[in-house]
Amino acid sequence: MSSLHSVRRVLRRAAVPAVGAALAIGINVTLATPAAASGSYTGLAYVHGTGGVSDDFDDEGVVNVGTHRSSNVTCLWQTVLWANGYLPSSGIDGIFGDQTDAATRNFQRDKGLGADGSAGRNSWTKAGDKLAQTDNQNGWRYVVYRGAKGSRSSYSAHEFVLQRSPDGNFRFYLPQGGGPYWATYNSRSC
Repeated sequence: MSSLHSVRRVLRRAAVPAVGAALAIGINVTLATPAAASGSYTGLAYVHGTGGVSDDFDDEGVVNVGTHRSSNVTCLWQTVLWANGYLPSSGIDGIFGDQTDAATRNFQRDKGLGADGSAGRNSWTKAGDKLAQTDNQNGWRYVVYRGAKGSRSSYSAHEFVLQRSPDGNFRFYLPQGGGPYWATYNSRSC
């Protein structure tokens, strides 16, 4: 009987720290769950705009090798780089790798920005200067992105089409003919 009592005492002593550790892990997991779009300045899960389209990219989130590395927003950023002559169309895959990092740094240098390879607020704002609304039907805004002419790269400038839904979320078409793809920070389908 005393050995059974000893076993119970050992189990009780072990249970208190185990329960405490489990609670701590649960709290940490709960606190570490990402917001709708971590790394997004607006906290929204999509590239989003309101009013006129000329400033719709001004408050977009970060995409780089560590944040939203594999996402449709990365695919959109790569399409911007393609349109400006910094990335071949074959580089548009929705994964922010070495080629996208180098193209982003070149874009940033040419635009007078700090060339850190991270497409953040300043890079998106510069890119957004090339947005132009072409139509508005049933609340949908039809937008064209007109790439830079005469860029330093050997790739020529191009255009691509975006649409802004009545609730403000963007979707876009790939230059290779795919889409539309919702410009989401949290998934990749492009």
